Amino acid sequence: QVQLVESGGGLVQAGGSLRLSCAASDDMFGIRRWGWFRQTSGDQRELVASITTDGVTNYAASVKGRFTISRNNAKNTVDLQMNSLKLEDTAVYYCNTVRHYYYTATGSRYWGQGTQVTVSS
Repeated sequence: QVQLVESGGGLVQAGGSLRLSCAASDDMFGIRRWGWFRQTSGDQRELVASITTDGVTNYAASVKGRFTISRNNAKNTVDLQMNSLKLEDTAVYYCNTVRHYYYTATGSRYWGQGTQVTVSS
């Protein structure tokens, strides 16, 4: 089973907050480091936050102090609390393992559908 389901995105005014949630399959959730990525153009996805199974976190400089990543092991979810949102945070947000890749039948790295975050002025 390979499954990623992102939710929680939406339209929010600058300065507001959103909480994103990622539900992962059991097999994927056992991987050590998980992250939230965002895509603003083309196929490029930027890692904005990550967390290990023992709770060690890392953040991109652009979101540090505003975003918080967390794990809920009982629910197999990785969440991203986003505060003080800025216009430049607008993107499609995805969750995934950071280093251990999964692949689709066509040979592309597996990603969920993502969830759209739009920040307005």
